[in-house]
Amino acid sequence: MTTPDAIHRYIADGLPCEHLHVDGDGRHFEATIVSAQFAGKRPVQRHQMVYAVLGDRMREEIHALSMTTLTPEEWAAQRTKQG
Repeated sequence: MTTPDAIHRYIADGLPCEHLHVDGDGRHFEATIVSAQFAGKRPVQRHQMVYAVLGDRMREEIHALSMTTLTPEEWAAQRTKQG
């Protein structure tokens, strides 16, 4: 069974991240991914970048992955709003 730690490792190994957090129950996962690589990309392009890193694991190991993909600037602004 795939774990949040395994998905964290897969993403971190393929995409430079300033912040990365993954939660899940073994089938459904949620990830917050902050990377400078997302700059200038639309949300769908950002998700495609993550899917490319995960490759065949998206079909074979991971049933569902919900993602929040942010640049470091977006992440900082979001954290400032949250107080």
